[in-house]
Formats: sequence, structure tokens, C-alpha cells
Amino acid sequence: MNINGDATKANTYDAIVIGSGISGGWAAKELCEKGLKTLVLERGRDVKHIVDYPTATLNLWEFPHRNRMPEAFDKENPIATKCYALDEGTEQFFVKDAEHPYVQEKPFDWIRGYQVGGKSLIWARQTQRWSKFDFEANARDGAAVDWPIRYEDIAPWYSHVEKFVGISGNKDGLETLPDGEFLKPWQLNCVEKHIQKRVSESYRDRHVIIGRCAHLTEPKQIHYDQGRAQCQARHLCYRGCPYGGYFSSNSSTIPWAAKTGKLTLRPDSVVHSIIYDEIKKKATGVRVIDTHTKQMTEYYARIIFVNAACLNTNLVLLNSTSRRFPNGLGNDSGVLGRYVAFHNYRGNIVADYEGFEDGYYYGRRPTTAFMPNFRNVGKQETDFQRGYMVAFSAARGGWSRGAGQEGFGADFKDKLSDPGAWHVFMMMQAETVPRYENHVRLSTDQKDSWGIPQLVTAIDYTDNDVKVMKDFLQQGAEMLEKSGCKNINPYDDHRNPGLDIHEMGGVRMGRDPKTSMLNAHNQLHNVKNVFVTDGAAMTSTGSQNPSITFMALTARAANFAVSELKKGNL
Repeated sequence: MNINGDATKANTYDAIVIGSGISGGWAAKELCEKGLKTLVLERGRDVKHIVDYPTATLNLWEFPHRNRMPEAFDKENPIATKCYALDEGTEQFFVKDAEHPYVQEKPFDWIRGYQVGGKSLIWARQTQRWSKFDFEANARDGAAVDWPIRYEDIAPWYSHVEKFVGISGNKDGLETLPDGEFLKPWQLNCVEKHIQKRVSESYRDRHVIIGRCAHLTEPKQIHYDQGRAQCQARHLCYRGCPYGGYFSSNSSTIPWAAKTGKLTLRPDSVVHSIIYDEIKKKATGVRVIDTHTKQMTEYYARIIFVNAACLNTNLVLLNSTSRRFPNGLGNDSGVLGRYVAFHNYRGNIVADYEGFEDGYYYGRRPTTAFMPNFRNVGKQETDFQRGYMVAFSAARGGWSRGAGQEGFGADFKDKLSDPGAWHVFMMMQAETVPRYENHVRLSTDQKDSWGIPQLVTAIDYTDNDVKVMKDFLQQGAEMLEKSGCKNINPYDDHRNPGLDIHEMGGVRMGRDPKTSMLNAHNQLHNVKNVFVTDGAAMTSTGSQNPSITFMALTARAANFAVSELKKGNL
């Protein structure tokens, strides 16, 4: 008994955080800062800032295949290889298909990063606040359920996060995309400014702005205190940034939490399930399987934050069964795993622009031009629900300029140094409306290498998504035409859901425990000491990049959890 008691005590913490990615890192930072002894569990390997970025400074010619993945890799990894960020310099940060299988009832490209830092090492770093319209949308048009919070509830937490992360952006004064705590913005190039001007002249409700992104263009003391430095505009971010110029858990929140002396970080730890005590009517800990030895260990805590990334968070809760919760932890409503949504990226447009041949640009800017959603913002105006954000960029030539061209000598080199004509690429980032039918569940007959049921994905587009895409293709082409572009080519790339890497929902927030999983503070309605603050908590998707909202929700919930602990309510 004494031995077991000592072992239990050694494995007991004030808080446990499942996952070390963007939201898990923020949970660790906030909880440790408030004095809680916190265990962070990560199913993947350890990745330490700087020392574990082996390709960060390599040139293209230093890679065996000039930074392109060999054909054999692509054949073995048909899902992962679709990701734009995967190449020889980054493949160490991506999950390989065969090592972590799942069941696709409908085609779904699940892109994952299992390591300390998770996908914060390979995210696109675009950070836009939601507006009041996004939090009100469900109530307005009757989709899904109403959010239990409004913009005013989260606005201070956006500011809290932005100051620490470091967000580059411009004060644009738009109600549809609220301003934040910004560092110096990046700049549009001459063709983008031209398009901005033409769009402004042609449309009263459409605003072209420079993207807001998690890059230190002008570091403040809080960023130097983290050991980070100014972004060098290398745009090699997905390899891991040795400067800490962009935000990741590895360069920022996890080291910050570690400095408090309150953090225990345990990589190679696959969370099997959360332990529910039916007498205490609360969660008491988690069951963890060692990645290598397959040995199971239990860890205990007063509060648990589930930040395993959207679909894995659903998996953990679905696998956390007991007599009280036979269908998954806290799942009295039956909606766990349901209403999973994502961003629709299918619409794309390419075009040429003749002119500005005396203009060029410097460096590799880590963001693009954006246009906040202008469809169905305050009221229903079209035959489809919700809308889309537009992103576009103009550039001269391309990365492969000269490839396949014949020639040699001075004339050939001169031709290669000619930047060529301007081209424009435009894409949509459309909101998808959460549907009951779009869901994930546990397989009844297939398990992974650790004996955990594989996840079944049953997620698809709807007719509404096709209507949204067609509207973007028509409107985008019209805007480019009015801007003077030529050879405009709109197209549907027919990508599967999931390749947006913005999956959300399944453990949604809501006002009513009968129709939602979480309350306004991201607590499970029926298990108050368990919090979910990653993408799984989202009740709808908005059209903005979601990570800054995950971070703000996490900081807000963590501070609430500490307050409730002190009051003795958890």
C-alpha cells in the first residue's frame, strides 16, 4: 500500500495537458504561470527549439533530391504528401500514413504532426480575429447551435495572446475583421496595391488588406524575454525557425512554462483515455501508453485540458468510457464526434497581369493579401449560407524558372535573371456549416499499434459548399477582370476535406447540455474539471484562420480553471 501510494503521489499533478501544440502550449504556459504543477503529455517525440531543426539552414543543393520527396515516398504516403508544406526539409515533422492509419468512410485527408510542438512547427501562421458577426452567425441563420460567448467575451484574450505571440498586421478599422495588438505590417507589392485600389473603387463592401501573421517584424521586450528574434523573411518556416521569428510552442510557450519550474513534459506518451471516478463525479487522471514499450501508466490531476488537436481530442473522449459515460466522456447529449466542420479551399483562380515591369519585391514575405468575408455578413443575402475569405498574391516568374529550358553561357544566365511577367494566384477560404452527418467515431474492429480503436472519418462537402465555391469563382474572376488582369482561369481543384488542416468541432461549445458538450468556459457540461480548448471546441468555423481563436479560448479557459480551483469548485 505504501509503495502504491508513493507511486500515485509521484504521478500526481495539479493539472494535466494532453497535447503540446498551439493550444496545449498555451494551456501549459497559463497554468504554470499561475503556480500549478503541470504535466504535458505528447504522443510524439521531443523536439527542442533550434537543436532539433536539422534542415533549418540547408540550401536546396544540400538535399539528396533538391528538397523534393522521392517518388517512393509519395507512393507510400498518398495523404501526407498532398500537404503543400511537406518536402525533404520538413518531412520529419509530418505523420507518415502507414504508421498512424485511420478509416476513411468518406475521403478525408488528415494531416498530422506528432512531436512536441505539434503542428505549431508547420502551421501557415495566419492570424485573424473573429468578429461579432462570426459569433452571432449560428443564432442568426439557425445552423448548428448558438455560441455561448460573444466577441466581447474573447476580445481581451485575443489581446492577451497577441502581445505574447507577436502579430504583424495593419490597423484596418474593419468591423468584419477587428484590429488587434499588432507589430509593424508587411507590405503589399505594386500589383497587389493596384488590385487593392481597383477593388476599393468597384466595391464598397470589399477590402483588400495585408495579411496578419504570427511573425516578429519588430520584436518587443516580451519577445526578447522568450529568446526570440526578428523574422528574417526566409520563408523556410516549416523547417523550424532557429530565430524564433515566427510563433511556435517550441520557441515560445513551452520554454516559458518550463522557466516557472512547474512544468513536466513527457513526450512519447500516447493518451489512451481519461479516468472518470463515478463516486467523486469527476475525472481523476489519464491512462498513458509509452510509445516504445507499450507499457500503460496512470497520471492524476485535479484538472485536465484536452488539446490533442481536433480529431484526436474527439478520439480520446470517445475512448474514455465508463458505466456513467458508455458513449464517451461527458457525452450525455450524443453529439460527441458530431458536427465536425472544416474550411473549403476548393476554389482557385490564376491570372496574368501586364504592366509594372519596372517593379519587383524584396525577400520572401510570409503572408499574402487578404479580403475579409463580404457574403451574408450581417444578414442572409444569397442562396447559400455563410461566406468566404479571399487570399491572393502577385509575383513575377516562379520557383522553377529555367527548369527544362535549353541553353548555356552568358545569354542563358541573362535569361534566367529576367524575372518575367506578373502572375496572380487567388484562393478561397470558405466557411462550412456544421452538419450532424459530418462526424468521426471509433472503429469497432480496427486498432492502432497501441491497441486504441482507429478513428473513422465520415466527413464530406455539401451542396452549400459547392454553391459557395461557384460564387467565389465568379466573384473572384470579376474582381481580377476589373483590376485589369488577363488570361483569368478559375478552377475547382476537387481536393478532399481535411487538406485545409482546419478541422473543427465534435466537442462543440453551447448553451444547452442537451445539444452541446462544453459550456461558455470550455468545460465539459457533465465533467466540470475537464476542459477542451483546441479546434474540437468550435461551434462553427468562421472564414478566418482559426489558430489565434484556439489560443485565446485556451488562455481564457485556463485562467477560469485556476480561479475555480482556488474557490474549491473543481
